[in-house]
Amino acid sequence: MQRALVWFRQDLRLADQPALYHASCDAERVIPVFVLDPNENLGAAQKVWLYHSLQSLAKDLSAIGSRLILRQGTAEHVIPDLIKELNADALVYNRRYDPVGCQIDQQIDRALSKTECEVQNFNASLLFEPWEIETKSGQTPYKVFTPFWKRCQEQNRSFQLYPTPKQLPAVAMQTPSDDLDDWQLLPDIPWHQDMVAFWKMGESSAIETLQDFIEGPLGEYDTGRDRPDLRGTSMLSAHLHWGEISAKQVYLALQDAPASPSRRTFLSEIGWREFAHHVLYHFPKTQTEPLNQRFAQFDWRADAKELKAWQQGQTGYPIVDAGMRQLWQLGWMHNRVRMIVASFLTKDLLIHWHEGADWFWDTLVDADLPNNTLNWQWVAGCGADAAPFFRIFNPITQGEKFDKQGEYVRTWVPELAKLPNKWIHKPWQAPESVLSEAGVKIGKDYPEPLVDHSEARDRALAVFKHSKPI
Repeated sequence: MQRALVWFRQDLRLADQPALYHASCDAERVIPVFVLDPNENLGAAQKVWLYHSLQSLAKDLSAIGSRLILRQGTAEHVIPDLIKELNADALVYNRRYDPVGCQIDQQIDRALSKTECEVQNFNASLLFEPWEIETKSGQTPYKVFTPFWKRCQEQNRSFQLYPTPKQLPAVAMQTPSDDLDDWQLLPDIPWHQDMVAFWKMGESSAIETLQDFIEGPLGEYDTGRDRPDLRGTSMLSAHLHWGEISAKQVYLALQDAPASPSRRTFLSEIGWREFAHHVLYHFPKTQTEPLNQRFAQFDWRADAKELKAWQQGQTGYPIVDAGMRQLWQLGWMHNRVRMIVASFLTKDLLIHWHEGADWFWDTLVDADLPNNTLNWQWVAGCGADAAPFFRIFNPITQGEKFDKQGEYVRTWVPELAKLPNKWIHKPWQAPESVLSEAGVKIGKDYPEPLVDHSEARDRALAVFKHSKPI
């Protein structure tokens, strides 16, 4: 190939970047491009992350002599037009596995099949292609995680990382590129300032985050991951989603860490990510439909007032409200708390998991369609490897177990900060004297519980039994 177009997508890095590596080895000219496609339907928090990640990628490409070309429009049209415009004879990109990504890939391949342009694509985001891991019968995809991950590990594959190109040919300055600021990825109202102050976007930050995790929280990950008041998780989810670091890089870095239950548990979380992509690839309708079709007619409630209270962190249950407020400010929520708030929405309020998935999609910087879909259906009880519907998280006991000192709640629900530990997760039960001393009036300073959890649990089980989804 003489002139190769390298199409960046959710692979915004230079290291272990197969498309970029192969193009840099085989082509005389390499032209990096990113296309903002309206079909992607990015959430607001994702757009903020993408803005800063593209800035970082452009800077990294510039450091090795290249330039990132930005274009806006449907990739189906922009990519073929760019190939003609730049007289490129090759398109090199890394595959996507979600329904929209797969559709775009197919459209591009069809459009270029009628031309002399060579097309190469690679796996840059997963340890295993979704079609590589089959049940022993080979007839059906996996729907249960444990045998899926066991099958993955049985592959005994030796992973190798693609080297980072040290130098790329210059991209002609006359090649037009959009101005990133013209894309208006950042909001007019600066609600994202706390988010940007908290996170560091880009490839170098992803590598630093991984190293910090291995040297710190990994040692206690087996138990620390459930503590929302601690930095006990990897904080890699957004970096992985945008491809600022690859699953292979994470996996191989973990192989160098001492063997321990914590390392094994974290590797299983990488496996869960693989499983999410496997399920959505094989069952693309689960983006909108339950995998367990017996839930298709489930009697979900529609209550705009209760949904809004949940979204705004005003449910009256401190651990739920803390999570929803953390989400709004940082574009991220601790994983244990994600399960608690999801259970509260789908079980205590009986509001459709679609509403929760849509809210997470708009507010999470790590909003990843396979993970978002799998996890919401898991909590709702209607997806792959799903928790039984009758598994209903108690927001009081969950808070008391995983936020014993109430530090997480005090951070994100400051109006309750002066309450003693005994009452921090159930302030409505506190004696008036305790509430008065803490400066809290239930119903004024902090809302009364939206529902009584015990009654809500009974209601959910009754609906479950009546609907007979299983």
